Amino acid sequence: MKKVPIFKSETEERDFWASADSTDYVDWSKAKRVVLSNLKPSLKTISLRLPEIMLEELKLLANKRDVPYQSLIKIFLSERLSKEIKV
Repeated sequence: MKKVPIFKSETEERDFWASADSTDYVDWSKAKRVVLSNLKPSLKTISLRLPEIMLEELKLLANKRDVPYQSLIKIFLSERLSKEIKV
């Protein structure tokens, strides 16, 4: 096994792992699955243009479910992504 270099920044490490073969540095047969429940996913703000009627309908549905409409959009997207990925 090769020794993982010490990196000066996350960008340097990201660039390294983008081109390095991790099997040269990690014995994956000894890896254990863990749940990192305290990690929060990175978020990116986007701009999304929707027809006004669609936005109003989303807001009505969200109000019925007592959730913010942005959260409802994320729920819908997550459900659809899961469905599409399983196909």
